[in-house]
Amino acid sequence: MKLLIDFFPILLFFISYKIFGIYIATIVTMIASLLQIGLFWLKYRRIELTHIIALILISVLGTATLLLHNAIFIKWKPTAIYWVLALLFLGSQIIGSKPFIQRLIGNKISLPQNIWHRLNLSWAIFFACMGGVNLYVAYNFSTDIWVNFKLFGFLGSTIVFGVLQSLYMRKYLKQEPTESV
Repeated sequence: MKLLIDFFPILLFFISYKIFGIYIATIVTMIASLLQIGLFWLKYRRIELTHIIALILISVLGTATLLLHNAIFIKWKPTAIYWVLALLFLGSQIIGSKPFIQRLIGNKISLPQNIWHRLNLSWAIFFACMGGVNLYVAYNFSTDIWVNFKLFGFLGSTIVFGVLQSLYMRKYLKQEPTESV
């Protein structure tokens, strides 16, 4: 359910772009991001920082897209989100007692502290690179290609990177002692 709520605005953007174009898709995404926060609140009784960041950025860049009638602003949204996330991950390496990735999933798995720092740094680099890739695609390809890349390219890259992270983490997971019978 959480995954569906997380991808709800992206999926609606993609569908509405294919049917109505970039400006209606921008409006739909702005509304969907607001609904996303509401649905998440109703289901989990909390709001995630990433949803707030996305809502703020879609509101600012979406409004600029609509008022100036220029799609480049909405195309900057993924870069802005990725770079804010990269800064959050990098900042947590310096500020606070735990890296951001450990705060996100540390209650589910146990890893040595140096591995948390490596994972955190690798996510920061991944997000920084994805922001750069988004700009490259936004400025060098058509809006149609950018929209397809936004959904399939980013989603696929994130899944592949997540799987690689899981494989890396697997060898460092602290094993729980098993009871012998």
